[in-house]
Amino acid sequence: MAIYHLSVKSISRSAGRSVVAAAAYRAGQELTDERQGLTHDYTRKQGVEDAFIVVPDGADWAQDRNALWNAAEAAEKRKDAKTGREYELALPAELDAGARKELARDFARELVERYGVVADVAIHEPGREGDNRNHHAHILTTTRTAGEDGLGAKTRVLDVASTASAEIEHMRGVWARQVNMALERHQVEQRVDHRSFERQGKEQEPTRHMGVSATALERQAAREIPGREPVTDLGKQNAEIRERNRVLETARKAVEKAQEMFSGLEKKARLAVGLARKIGQRMEREREAERQRKELARQAEIRRQQDIRAAEEARKAAEKDRQKQLAKEIEEPTFRRSRDRGPSIGF
Repeated sequence: MAIYHLSVKSISRSAGRSVVAAAAYRAGQELTDERQGLTHDYTRKQGVEDAFIVVPDGADWAQDRNALWNAAEAAEKRKDAKTGREYELALPAELDAGARKELARDFARELVERYGVVADVAIHEPGREGDNRNHHAHILTTTRTAGEDGLGAKTRVLDVASTASAEIEHMRGVWARQVNMALERHQVEQRVDHRSFERQGKEQEPTRHMGVSATALERQAAREIPGREPVTDLGKQNAEIRERNRVLETARKAVEKAQEMFSGLEKKARLAVGLARKIGQRMEREREAERQRKELARQAEIRRQQDIRAAEEARKAAEKDRQKQLAKEIEEPTFRRSRDRGPSIGF
């Protein structure tokens, strides 16, 4: 996965360092420190993939590496002067060499435009004994602005405590955005974050900075016995931290998987509930339709029974009328016969 790293440190005379020597080593070239009268030859150094200089408009003279860094030394008079500033960057192993170079150039250009300095970029391959993904860049910048006539004013914004931290944090954010944009352009899914694990809300523990001496001891030990355990205290501490982080990462992935499974089950449950609700509503509609059908049938039966009763009553009434009529017809002839005989005379 893509790894984020950006560190900033100064090249200072108080530590007995020369920015000419630093530039020669990082670029794998031979440079002469005119102030000390020393030549630093690193032309046999391996692992320097590329080296180039990015300058402000009008400062083309600074493309000469020897002239540039001797000017940086000559511009400072104090014994504890800062003669250079180094940005060390981790370049994504997921990108090819051309993309890594362009990414380093973009960051160097950002430094030049923001602070007006010259940026000397050296891209290094991974060490033979170290992590083969450790592509990185060293960017040395002047501590003074550069123009057509040479070096100018100090970039105090990076030296004063009240502003230096904010500036470095800003550039760390710039580098994270540039890396992520490059990864996106090359269709790489991974992303980096310049914030600490704590600020990101992660439980991972950061490893300790090894430093030059401890790193050299670990590499020597690895050359002697490949795959051996760390030999320095820092190396052992970092191995323990990485193991704890591995356990945490395993647990985190297990939790995420469980959450995904639960989310999937929850989604299926919601679908099942929705389907059951629809089935229930359809069954309710069917029951209501059946109820209405039965009610209509009941009412129809009531009307039919009423009609039957009415018909029966009408039949009975008709029969009764008929009986009365028959009885009347029977009585009427008797009455006529008796009237026809006339009155009877008794003796």
